[in-house]
Amino acid sequence: MKSLPYFCRGEVIRGFGRGSKELGIPTANFSDSVVDTLPPDVSTGIYYGWACVGTGEVYKMVMSIGWNPYYKNTKKSMETHVIHKFKEDFYGEILSVVMVGYIRPERTFNSIEALIAAINSDIEEAKVKLELPENLKLRDDNFFTSAPSSSLPLTHNLASASQTIINGH
Repeated sequence: MKSLPYFCRGEVIRGFGRGSKELGIPTANFSDSVVDTLPPDVSTGIYYGWACVGTGEVYKMVMSIGWNPYYKNTKKSMETHVIHKFKEDFYGEILSVVMVGYIRPERTFNSIEALIAAINSDIEEAKVKLELPENLKLRDDNFFTSAPSSSLPLTHNLASASQTIINGH
């Protein structure tokens, strides 16, 4: 995908409420305004990369983009699992992410246990791939140190640096 790495930022909103409760894998969800600004070549599926809440530390992450076939969602979502144990929820905070690579397409599962196993496998694959030098360098990108605006989502892609999209414009 020529749009990778892809940078985006937006406010964390309440999602479907399944990540922590049903799966034991909490996710941070972006609003429709962030989802709707994804480049056309960013397919649905599972991605890995880096994430930062507010002006905090940068952590490894995995992200699901799509309709979550197991749950038969009718609304496309971007759900980020930051690979770090947070003490509390961070709804309303600004989440900054860089999507570095693609793991797999989204698919349905025969059981919730199979879904959880696949997510855990995705997390392990992300941990390994993010240790590669070309991926590690993105953890220190100045995107994470620039002051996040709490009012507008920002998306940016290195492949077309002149094309910064703020709130879909």
